[in-house]
Amino acid sequence: MFTSSALTNLRSYLPQSRRGRVLAAVAVSVASLAVLILVLRGASTRAAPPVVSAAAQAVTAKTLETVQVQRGVTANGTVYAWQEIVIGPEVGGYLVAAVNVDVGDRVRKGQALVQLSEDLLAAEVASKRANLEQAQASLENAAAAYRRAQSLSGSGALSQSDMDKLRSEELAARARVEVTKAELQTSDLRLRHTRVTAPDDGVISARSVNVGQVAQVGSEMLRLLRKGRVEWRAEMREAGMGDMGVVQVLKLSTADGAQVEGEVRAIAATIESSTRAGLVYVDIPSSSGARPGMFARGEILLGQATASMASLSSIVTQDGYTYVFVVSDQQLVARRRVETGTVRGKQIEIVSGVQPGERVVDKGAGFLKDGDHVRVVLGTPDGGEGS
Repeated sequence: MFTSSALTNLRSYLPQSRRGRVLAAVAVSVASLAVLILVLRGASTRAAPPVVSAAAQAVTAKTLETVQVQRGVTANGTVYAWQEIVIGPEVGGYLVAAVNVDVGDRVRKGQALVQLSEDLLAAEVASKRANLEQAQASLENAAAAYRRAQSLSGSGALSQSDMDKLRSEELAARARVEVTKAELQTSDLRLRHTRVTAPDDGVISARSVNVGQVAQVGSEMLRLLRKGRVEWRAEMREAGMGDMGVVQVLKLSTADGAQVEGEVRAIAATIESSTRAGLVYVDIPSSSGARPGMFARGEILLGQATASMASLSSIVTQDGYTYVFVVSDQQLVARRRVETGTVRGKQIEIVSGVQPGERVVDKGAGFLKDGDHVRVVLGTPDGGEGS
């Protein structure tokens, strides 16, 4: 640093000419400026305040406790018809004269659903009935002739060959009667089949027949939801199927938010190797409003069990894993990887990773990192008194 004595000594060495005096003045000004800069830099260094650490983040925390919960297994599935019957005509080649039902109609067993034209078959039945009467008349004549021959057999008026011929004519006439009876029954049955009836009680679920079309044997006319029963078929993970049993109650939630109670009717005996899941068949009450094709999510109740429950807001997902932040007595947080279970309302089960009694960050966990210093408050993390 330059002092006043140094400046005096510098002046003694400067030349006394006018040009020398100018150069000397410039040198003195530069030296004075350098001294001023050094003095200001030293003052600013001494006056710089110390760096202050950032304030601790305010969060809320809850102690992890074990509670009694209803243990269950959740699954997704679709509602199907319990049994759906395809209804079609048993005779073909006749016009549809009338359709008595439509989709959604409830029908009873034996109720007439579709009526085919019966004019041709009615005429055929009348013809077969006339043929039967004719055959019966021929039988009576043949039987009478054979009886007369038997009465004359002792007189020798008829040979044995004549007796055999009369006997065979009677048998042939009797056979023709049986044939015409069978033909009449067949025609009468075909006539009755022009009236398509319901095979059981139920609800018409589909219709593909109209008046005027020609019915064909085996073609589909209607579909019947037998007994009006529907069932939910759920794909259940193989790990949870061992705890289930038949006649077990469960709750279903449909896509429109309706809550339905069902009962397990059957459990599939095999597991699908590609999906590692098996089917569970659940009966649904017909009054529930569930319809085939609807999506439903179900929870099969397995009984009471203890579980550690935490708020959903305390869960943080990073890198494909699930974490929570545990608060220590020093108000430091530690990130813990946890395994979660079932979700119930706004709470989720913590299966492993945190012990009961430890404090878990509730609100504000999404803004933390491992080792952060926090300030636990009551209520929302953006205000409140410290705990």
